[in-house]
Amino acid sequence: MLSLQVMKEASSDTFFWNESTREANNSVVKEFIFVGLCDSQELQIFLFTFFFIFYAGIVFGNLLIVVTVTYDSHLHSPMYFLLANLSFIDLCLSSVTAPKMIADFFSKHKVISVHGCFAQIFLLHFFGGSEMVILVDMAFDRYVAICKPLSYTTIMCSNVCVGIVATAWGIGFLHSVSQLTFAVNLPFCGPNKIDSFYCDLPRVIKLACADTYSLNIMVIANSGMLTVCSFVLLIISYGIILMTIQRRPSDRSSKALSTLTAHITVVLLFFGPCIFIYAWPFPIKSLDKFLAVFYSVVTPLLNPIIYTLRNTEMKTAMRRLRQWNLKSG
Repeated sequence: MLSLQVMKEASSDTFFWNESTREANNSVVKEFIFVGLCDSQELQIFLFTFFFIFYAGIVFGNLLIVVTVTYDSHLHSPMYFLLANLSFIDLCLSSVTAPKMIADFFSKHKVISVHGCFAQIFLLHFFGGSEMVILVDMAFDRYVAICKPLSYTTIMCSNVCVGIVATAWGIGFLHSVSQLTFAVNLPFCGPNKIDSFYCDLPRVIKLACADTYSLNIMVIANSGMLTVCSFVLLIISYGIILMTIQRRPSDRSSKALSTLTAHITVVLLFFGPCIFIYAWPFPIKSLDKFLAVFYSVVTPLLNPIIYTLRNTEMKTAMRRLRQWNLKSG
């Protein structure tokens, strides 16, 4: 009887120990803490001013392109329809991370809720994936315009334009959902520090209290496949276009080459950081942070600058919009 009682007590102690261990292991992390870009207070004030000006330029520049294309009938063509979508996506993509990053420069504890973190991841991959496909669509538009000019209006009709843009948004959505399908149910019990200024899926997965090796490989493969495939398609498209331009007289090809140069510049600025962040097999933390800033803040500002400064039609349309506002005012 005594041994039976001892066994019961030991079993009871083991039960409560297992329960307490399970509760500790499954303790829910309610928020993540960002390490941020730096610790120096003086440098944070400088970075706040720098990024605030950049973000204001992103909002103004991209909205200006969207409004100009929408209200100027001279720009109601497939190329500018795609450009307006690109500017809108750039604005949304930057707004996912930039306002939080700017506000955190004055926060002692840079925190984000778990739900907010996954929402940020979803939106980043949604807009990022959509932008990749939009850039491929723009390359296709230039290919048809330069290589098949007589069939351009037939191929790039309004239904086709709406269809390829809808496809871009759809692929971005599917890409984002596929990234989060398994990651959203991961258990997080600490640590909860993210060595970045935004929620990056590979960094968040590493904080999970589970074996995430295969999931991490799948996430990198998913992002890497979309990034590399889109980039290869763009390189092939622009290679064919450049060969076509070289065979034409210089006076006819100068305008096409100018437009194409702007497109290629935007592609390199966007895909360069993406490939190093999500497809490069040897990540470097300091370089990843720099590229993440470039990808989320610098590139969305450079895009409207590149397209407006190198495009006479856009500059003319903006002057017309300004004159119209002055007259109506």
